[in-house]
Amino acid sequence: MANHLRATAGQGEKLCFDYTNYLSASCKKRWSFIDAIYGVMPIFGIVTKTPQKHVQTRQEQLKALALQVLSTQVNDETNVIRLIALAQQQGIGRFDIKLPYSLDSAQLGAIQQEFGEQLLLNQHDERLSVVLPLLSENPAA
Repeated sequence: MANHLRATAGQGEKLCFDYTNYLSASCKKRWSFIDAIYGVMPIFGIVTKTPQKHVQTRQEQLKALALQVLSTQVNDETNVIRLIALAQQQGIGRFDIKLPYSLDSAQLGAIQQEFGEQLLLNQHDERLSVVLPLLSENPAA
């Protein structure tokens, strides 16, 4: 399968999830019955398959988990929400998503509403930059 996730070297590791390549690879994939069930599960953000044991880096782990929760059976906005939630669960607070097109303001608003004011989204053409608070950074009440 194509490389859907790229990391840039440097001190502040920044990931880029190539959603366009994910869609292309998903269209070519031969789906099993179980894959189809996982793709349309109504429970948001649940990872039900165990990631492969050879996954070593955070980038590879996010890629493997993303391939489990993203689905061509739902809209792009829902997949972006799932990807952001997954990154947050994995402790990744900053990354880019390369999209096949620019999201419109309604889509960006829905994504923003899902995470609240602490989520920062910056779109430049087909690249969506995401900065979100990590789960451990949420202040205790």
